[in-house]
Amino acid sequence: MTIAIWIIGLATIACVLARPFEKPEWMWASLGAFLLCVTGLENPRHAFQAFSSGLDVYLFLIGMMLISETAREAGVFDWLADWTLERAKGSPFRLFSLVYFVGVVVTIFLSNDATAVVLTPAVYACVRRARVKPLPALFACALVANAASFVFPLSNPANLVVYRERLPSLMTWLQQFGLASLISIGLTFLILSFVFRKEFKGDRIDSNLRRSTPLSSDGRLVIFTIGVVSAGLLYCSSRQIDLGLPTFTSAAVLVV
Repeated sequence: MTIAIWIIGLATIACVLARPFEKPEWMWASLGAFLLCVTGLENPRHAFQAFSSGLDVYLFLIGMMLISETAREAGVFDWLADWTLERAKGSPFRLFSLVYFVGVVVTIFLSNDATAVVLTPAVYACVRRARVKPLPALFACALVANAASFVFPLSNPANLVVYRERLPSLMTWLQQFGLASLISIGLTFLILSFVFRKEFKGDRIDSNLRRSTPLSSDGRLVIFTIGVVSAGLLYCSSRQIDLGLPTFTSAAVLVV
């Protein structure tokens, strides 16, 4: 029995990584779980209990992704990327610094998944248009998604998974992780700045580049809503209220 569990588990992980037949990762993970249940290697009742115990995390993640996708559709992430390009004023290092700063803000208030999945493609398109080396900006997005993911409980869905019903209040969280998060964000920035120091000495960005499109009224509404939702989630966190349902409900209202 143990060998069979290992075989299914390793095969599932391999398929998630390799994505045979170009099928998405969730399909292989679900298939592996289904095989464990139908073969009797896992009690279906225990599997359902394990699934239902993560409901708050599912609602939180779905809500955050809905908010992020709505922001992407409204052009918020493209606008942010263009904003960094315009404010860089021809300096590759300033562009990198601004991208890092935007990544910190997005990670803190929209979770690290939004930074990795939604902000990064917008930043990549931006730096390609600026004709500068994309690696510094892409590494900034990738690593800040981890460095800033402990600023607030809502900054990383994994925080909800680890703590579950024992999630500390907001003030307790800040006391435990606030200083460490600031150090993590600062050290990551310094190390990346040192690693890519040669790239920053390259050609300057074309000063004639301008923002492609202004932020739409929908985009402004989304940003305002994100601010309200973030404030509400921080309040819920301070009261140790589960974040899943408020996040999902807020996202549903925003989409409507």
